[in-house]
Amino acid sequence: MKRIGILGGVSAQSTVSYYLTITQEYIKRHNNMAYPEIIIYSVLFQDFLDWQNAGRWDITSDHIVEVFSALARAGAEVGVIAANTLHRVFDDVIARSTIPLISIIDTTAQAIRAAGLSTVGLLGTQFTMEEHFYQRGLARAEITTIVPQSVEERAQVHQIIIGKLVRGIIDEESRMAIVTIAKRLLDRGAEGVILGCTELPLLISKDDLSEPLFDTARIHALAALDASEEE
Repeated sequence: MKRIGILGGVSAQSTVSYYLTITQEYIKRHNNMAYPEIIIYSVLFQDFLDWQNAGRWDITSDHIVEVFSALARAGAEVGVIAANTLHRVFDDVIARSTIPLISIIDTTAQAIRAAGLSTVGLLGTQFTMEEHFYQRGLARAEITTIVPQSVEERAQVHQIIIGKLVRGIIDEESRMAIVTIAKRLLDRGAEGVILGCTELPLLISKDDLSEPLFDTARIHALAALDASEEE
């Protein structure tokens, strides 16, 4: 079984969900405790926020490459970036990584196609919703992406994520705001909604909407487990 390396800490809450998903799903599948070894490199989140806000994706990419070099030296054989926004630089990082990496966008696209959908709404940070890297990735799988229509809505989603969820603050006001915005995406033709921030599943679940929700953190973590079990 391959050892999994996780770039975590962006945020701590979602990193925990990756660890629990991988280990609990393994136990469910095999009824034993031989789940894969996992190495987590918890980065300094504030640095990543500062680089993103300054538009320094070059520094972001370079540091992620350094993280996976360290994980590889520690014995990781397959890696994941436990964050959607950082996939803004995924293509550059994977080209320089010394171990194979699993894309959260590609695995989410596979889940959407498996569900038989072709048009989905996308919620995430402003970077994820506005910089088009997610939309381009999904378009490769012939999936059309709809994001919240107004700048104000996108800013509200972003602020809930950065101002509350990454700090572990879960409240009803935020839940209702995200549900309302998600329903507007469905009204505009989305057949399901991508929770394109790994913290969003902490706030809303399949019980909140009648249409499918795609929990990117869970989808990505399960893909890491699948990869670890490959010969």
